[in-house]
Amino acid sequence: MNHDISLRELKKAKNKIALYEAGLSLMKDRMFSQVMIEDICKTAEISKVTFFKFYQRKEDLLIYFMRVWLTERMIEIEQEEKKGFQAFRHLLSRVAKEHQVRPGMMPSLISFLAEQNMQPCMPELSQAEVSLLFPGHEEAGSQSPNMFVLFQQFMKEEQQVGKLNPSLTLEQSVQICFTIFYGAFLTAQLYNSADIGRFYDTHLGLLEI
Repeated sequence: MNHDISLRELKKAKNKIALYEAGLSLMKDRMFSQVMIEDICKTAEISKVTFFKFYQRKEDLLIYFMRVWLTERMIEIEQEEKKGFQAFRHLLSRVAKEHQVRPGMMPSLISFLAEQNMQPCMPELSQAEVSLLFPGHEEAGSQSPNMFVLFQQFMKEEQQVGKLNPSLTLEQSVQICFTIFYGAFLTAQLYNSADIGRFYDTHLGLLEI
């Protein structure tokens, strides 16, 4: 814990994270649209007024989840020294694992992103939030993740070793990464399959030689 962080900032961060974690806990058996702000506040034992001090709208919890989840994956990828397709596969495997715990999360995210018609900007975290969420990894935790940059890095690494499909430009391969990340998941849902990993592997064949 960073001792330079004031108790006031620490308390604010704890309340914000408590609301976020309460929202996650309520998604174990339902879609995000079915989770009410009142239920989140009741679970976290924090007032609705305080909720709106941290989040302008309920959907901001989804973006916060993306920020935290992606940062956790980046820390894992760096620690395990994964690169290229191996790093991308790690990301996809964790999506499949997350779906087992919170089956409503990924469909809720996809629905939200479709409504927004864009990939949202990741929120900046306070020093206190970073310290609480990523203890021991504060430097990595303070860096806001960017999926486009992340996918581009993975594809560049494979291009450099000659394992990226040569018929694809780097830009096209990044686009396919997004298609795989979101689209293959939806395809598995349409086929009513719990084996999301198999659908990811099938689609990854588009990128590999």
